[in-house]
Amino acid sequence: MASTVWKGYITFGLITIPVRLYAAARTERVSFNQIHEVCGGRIKQQTFCPQCDRTVERSELVKGYEVEKGRYVIVNDEEIKGIAPASSDNMEILEFVKAEGIDPIYFDASYFMVPEDAGKKAYHLLLETMQKSGYSAVAKITMHQREYTVIVRPHADGLLLHTMFYPEEVREVPEFRRDENVNVKPQEVALAEKLVEGLAADFDPSKYHDEYQGRLTQMIEAKREGQPVKTAAPKKRAPVIDLMQALQKSLGELPKKPAASEITAVPAKKAASKRSAPRAAHG
Repeated sequence: MASTVWKGYITFGLITIPVRLYAAARTERVSFNQIHEVCGGRIKQQTFCPQCDRTVERSELVKGYEVEKGRYVIVNDEEIKGIAPASSDNMEILEFVKAEGIDPIYFDASYFMVPEDAGKKAYHLLLETMQKSGYSAVAKITMHQREYTVIVRPHADGLLLHTMFYPEEVREVPEFRRDENVNVKPQEVALAEKLVEGLAADFDPSKYHDEYQGRLTQMIEAKREGQPVKTAAPKKRAPVIDLMQALQKSLGELPKKPAASEITAVPAKKAASKRSAPRAAHG
């Protein structure tokens, strides 16, 4: 059973809906431990105090904030809990905005919002209203000792919540800018559009997998079984000299898409065979 990340209320005007948040996604990767090559033992990280010149236990640790070099203000959990804002257990909707007006660069983490039994009707009222209006909600929530601005948006199965970066957290990189001195020819754009159309498809996340993690797993299994490790040959890329020539060559290498008549013809044959199968069985 999934663990609750946050429990509280989402308020919509005078409507209060008890909800829980569950993490919607998590990163999966092959992780390695640090091993002492001499003996094969796993390295253990220890907490060391240089002032006392000894290893300290976790029970001896407290939180401290450095206010000047070598000087810390000690803060305990009760003090932190005592100053928590109202958004620590109450998520108030501040305004509604159109989803297309939100720049995805501000999105951080995603969560499923699930109603408690007492709030199911109000939850579905909010969900259906947002689905029909096309609006997403802006709210604030406090969790993990931080107050987040969040976006709540409707999904086919319920409400999703996304924590957001604040504007000051989005980096400004001088190199990231449009170079007005670069001129792209109309015919180059036309060929590039054809290339885009040739690669266009409905988004299906199940088609995409982390090949690098898969190869790491295969390598580990091979080494475990004492088998030689297969290495992938690096892909050679020819330098782009002529942009038009590269675009034309790319168009020629596009995979052939089936014609509309072919797509509809295959299901029709299958349907015919399914209809005829019962008659043959009864005969």
